[in-house]
Amino acid sequence: MRRIFSAALGAVLAVGASQVALAQSKPPLKLGGILDMSGLYADITGAGSETAAKMAAEDFGGEVLGRKIEILAADHLNKADLAANIARDMLDNQGVEMIYDVAASATALAAGEIAKARNKIVFFNGPGSIRLSNEACGPYTVHYVFDTFAQANVTGLAAVKQGLDSWFFITVDYAFGQDLEKDTANVVQKSGGKVLGNVRHPLNTSDFSSYLLQAQASKAKVIGLANAGGDTINTIKQAVEFGIMKTGQKLSPLLVFVTDIDSIGLETAQGLLLSEAFYWDLNDETRAFSKRFKDRVGRVPSAAQAGVYSSVSHYLKAVKAAGTTDAAAVMKIMKETPINDMFAKNGRIREDGRMVHDMYLFEVKKPSESKGRWDDYKLIATVPGNEAFQSLELSRCPLVKK
Repeated sequence: MRRIFSAALGAVLAVGASQVALAQSKPPLKLGGILDMSGLYADITGAGSETAAKMAAEDFGGEVLGRKIEILAADHLNKADLAANIARDMLDNQGVEMIYDVAASATALAAGEIAKARNKIVFFNGPGSIRLSNEACGPYTVHYVFDTFAQANVTGLAAVKQGLDSWFFITVDYAFGQDLEKDTANVVQKSGGKVLGNVRHPLNTSDFSSYLLQAQASKAKVIGLANAGGDTINTIKQAVEFGIMKTGQKLSPLLVFVTDIDSIGLETAQGLLLSEAFYWDLNDETRAFSKRFKDRVGRVPSAAQAGVYSSVSHYLKAVKAAGTTDAAAVMKIMKETPINDMFAKNGRIREDGRMVHDMYLFEVKKPSESKGRWDDYKLIATVPGNEAFQSLELSRCPLVKK
């Protein structure tokens, strides 16, 4: 009997050991971020986006389908060709199954084409160009956080309703800025306003004096800033030095994040109207997530970084439900499943890849209204996703059936 028992026990242990070995032999599930780690968008995405993705993987349990989740990240240096090369290397050589963030629109358009050609899922969290869910859409691309249409629709419309109906644009000269200017100009003109002119500047500009003087000379009620990150910060700071706002002209930053407002300071930024997809102090859920993020990063999350956490979490849940990392199967579940977390309530991914969710109109607080650092916004309005984002009827995505 002892011999029989020992043999049976040995067989059980052998089976158990083989199962452990099999699980350990499964390759990790690699998710790759293509980020601005060192340039003018580093605070918006960068190391914070990598941390947000790692938090999502940890909160999910660190593995899915018996595979350990690995979060990779690379710096694209805001160069489209480098972003494409990184995407190619991640997907062809490193075994990456999904790409997240791809900060900046030109880099996103380039990396997106690589992912599309390989039938791999890519989430766009940091970039804003409306082209990503229009002409450049794909069956496995998801534009998650914001886009130029929504930014223009929320901020531009609010400004015109306040009587700020003549505009001059200072625009960063690449896909994102061009689309943001175009979408905002459309909103202004459809609302009865007029555009008096524009000027374009290179990415990562340090001296905005000539652009600001042209804007000032236009006598427009609003100077629309169709740029982002360090460019927006520099434009606003130099406008204050020029005393432009004292003459009655208003600045309207069309894409700004709480990290930008922190850099500019409330004394300078107070009274600005802006739209965001997320704010750390909206409710108990946003505060709880943001505290955990701040403990690790040292600052509250930007909307793009919060969107990375949400999108990676949504992806991992879909992988588990599908029982595979096959892009078609995972995307099907992601589109069928509403998104309910600290980032979005009843968010949904449409057939054009646009993730539709509420957007928020904020006014920057006066220093006397703020209780401390990061307490920067007053909520003016919540705009439902179907009002903020471009409708499917207007979509130029080839996947949309009309």
